[in-house]
Amino acid sequence: MTGLRPARLGFGDLLRVGGVGLRTRPLRAVLSALGIAIGIAAMVSVVGISSSSRAEVDRTLDALGTNLLTVGPGQTLFGDNATLPEESVAMIGRIGPVESVSAVGRIASARVYRNDRIPSGETGGIAAYAARLDLPAVVGATLASGTWLNAAVDRYPAVVLGSAAASRLGIAVAGPDVQVLVGGVWCTVVGILNPVPLAGELDGAALVGWPAAATYWGFDGHPTTVYTRAREDAVEAVRAVLGPTANPQAPNEVKVSRPSDALAAQLATDKAFTGLLLGLGAVALLVGGVGVANTMVISVLERRSEIGLRRSLGATRGQIRVQFLAESLLLSFLGGAGGVFIGVAVTSLYAVLQGWPTAVPLWATAGGVGATLVIGALAGLYPAVRAARLSPTLALGG
Repeated sequence: MTGLRPARLGFGDLLRVGGVGLRTRPLRAVLSALGIAIGIAAMVSVVGISSSSRAEVDRTLDALGTNLLTVGPGQTLFGDNATLPEESVAMIGRIGPVESVSAVGRIASARVYRNDRIPSGETGGIAAYAARLDLPAVVGATLASGTWLNAAVDRYPAVVLGSAAASRLGIAVAGPDVQVLVGGVWCTVVGILNPVPLAGELDGAALVGWPAAATYWGFDGHPTTVYTRAREDAVEAVRAVLGPTANPQAPNEVKVSRPSDALAAQLATDKAFTGLLLGLGAVALLVGGVGVANTMVISVLERRSEIGLRRSLGATRGQIRVQFLAESLLLSFLGGAGGVFIGVAVTSLYAVLQGWPTAVPLWATAGGVGATLVIGALAGLYPAVRAARLSPTLALGG
């Protein structure tokens, strides 16, 4: 006579028996799953926001290019401020791989005020610069209002304000009736720039024409920043010769930088900060796992009679073990799925508010769900083993 074999539990059977405890104690299940969800949501949103920020930086660099180099005066051997020769812009323009070049020159004596009733000490940190006409094309600047300087106005007291400068002066729109006081000279605000990511110094600047700067403010013609666009495949080669070209007599007194490197450095800082936040999210996830384990242990204690009845009806220890393990996995999965949904929603909302593209890596969502299953398996292993070890008679008697 062949012995009877216990029936095998199919996947659907596992879901049904695993969901028994969740259906009978829904509030406890929701609270336990919430702990997992908070941890996963924190991790997914941190990764998503960081990835969205990276995507925005990449999009900005794609739009503005990484081939912009800036040349500025450094310091002399005696620690004094150096100057660039007046011919530096023309000399840099003769470098073969250089596609375009422009410059600004600081007008040190000029202070910018909204009107003549502002105390002289309240400059708002706005700097006055002489600017060449081709500056926007080289640095990637665009206008929020009005027009850029042109050959018709660059000899006259006309000014274009950077975005931050316009905000500090309380000017929202350029126009023929809008004037500011630059170094004691009334200037008409003909334009206002949008923020310039690769030339942030222009945001807080008042820009006047190069000839006008010499006529009205005694500008000496020495550029303080030369902006250079080089061919993408020759950026480093151009960078190496910019110093000797800009100031052949004292190349060591020239500073050369690449503005896109600053954005890359900012990205590296964001990555370090992201690592810290991921650690905090992992701690939250661990706390959620402890909550699941606690829930499962209590569930085993409360369902001793159910376990005894199932054992007496022929359920094996393996089936009891699988039942409670499935319940723990199901509980963790629900929390993980909810956490992924919340994390993606938070990332999307934040990205939309910031004007960024939404980017949530697939590995973050898949990893979040996978992590919850691992946590659920670990959290449910001990309770499942403990439930399987209960003898039918003791369980029914308890």
